[in-house]
Amino acid sequence: QLQLVESGGGLVLPGGSLTLSCTATGFTLEDYAIGWFRQAPGKERELISCISGNGDTLKYAGNLKGRFTISRDDAKNTVYLQMNNLETEDSATYSCARDLRPPAENYGCVLYKPYNYGYWGQGTRVTVSS
Repeated sequence: QLQLVESGGGLVLPGGSLTLSCTATGFTLEDYAIGWFRQAPGKERELISCISGNGDTLKYAGNLKGRFTISRDDAKNTVYLQMNNLETEDSATYSCARDLRPPAENYGCVLYKPYNYGYWGQGTRVTVSS
């Protein structure tokens, strides 16, 4: 079955770090761009980072550049999001999704709307609190 499963969330102190994982089953993650999203209570889900299938293109939402790092390990079929210097405002449910563009057009990665991502996981919750 085509699935993405997120893990690594939890409770962390302000200024702390977490590494989130997005592991794919049923398809080869290397063939597709992957996006990381987050959604806080009462707010719209936002695309905060993406990485191309070959790993050459990495993009971040403006406020996150320098704090978050996206990467992928093809051998493990996993995309990571390293989060440093976490703030209370980073508290949210974090999800990953696959770029749904056909393989022939699935180059680079799409950070801004319009975009088309799918195969959502259930997400992993991150809570930054003292």
